[in-house]
Amino acid sequence: MTILNVLRYPDERLRTVAAEVTDINDDTRKIITDMFATMYEENGVGLAATQVNIHQRIVVIDVSEDKENPLVFINPVITAQNDELMINEEGCLSVPGCYAKVDRHTQVTVSAFDQDGKPFSLDADELLAICVQHELDHLKGVLFVDYLSPLKRQRIKTKFEKEAKANARVY
Repeated sequence: MTILNVLRYPDERLRTVAAEVTDINDDTRKIITDMFATMYEENGVGLAATQVNIHQRIVVIDVSEDKENPLVFINPVITAQNDELMINEEGCLSVPGCYAKVDRHTQVTVSAFDQDGKPFSLDADELLAICVQHELDHLKGVLFVDYLSPLKRQRIKTKFEKEAKANARVY
């Protein structure tokens, strides 16, 4: 297992639209293993491959308390969602320490392939539904800060740009 480098906002690579996975093989499974290791190391509940500079449609999620329910989504698509929205405070491994309220559907159905290439469909609600929507946004190059007002988004961007400059001078 390798801990991967998580891209930090406003890194433009986070805006890359992920490509469809055409062959699920040992390389794909290695990426998945490394993504889980990275997500757990960073204390996250979800991670999209785009966040670790792998621009393939792969998402890993584990919203369980004991980190014993890992879920893999390859080429995921939301096929249904209810009309009810919930405002939830979200954070992101690519925007560390920043939290903001975002509207998300309370229930979604997602279709995908697992790490063995088997298709499946999953009905998700509450935290899992929010996480699925958040991570699938990453595959489209969308971050949760994109749902914020332009002023809030600019403040966050300025903060992270200053931190990046300060860290660059340290090395």
